[in-house]
Amino acid sequence: MEREKIVAIANDFLINEFEVDGDEITNDAHFKKTLGLDSLDYIDLVVVIESNFGVKLGEADFKDIITFDDFYSTIEKKIANKNA
Repeated sequence: MEREKIVAIANDFLINEFEVDGDEITNDAHFKKTLGLDSLDYIDLVVVIESNFGVKLGEADFKDIITFDDFYSTIEKKIANKNA
């Protein structure tokens, strides 16, 4: 899946499911601070990612995500590894 499509799908569910202001979503914005998710929200986020991309992010994956760019890259890598 192309990076642009990953970004479009991810931003769409972040805006619609998690009520994030689309203007706050930039590649270098701080992922966790911008989203302001609690632990239950992270469970929902994992489910939404899995249903949209067919990959599952674990706790270790989220530790490495600082920016939205990191978030997209993590999904992109998971998809590539799944299809390898």
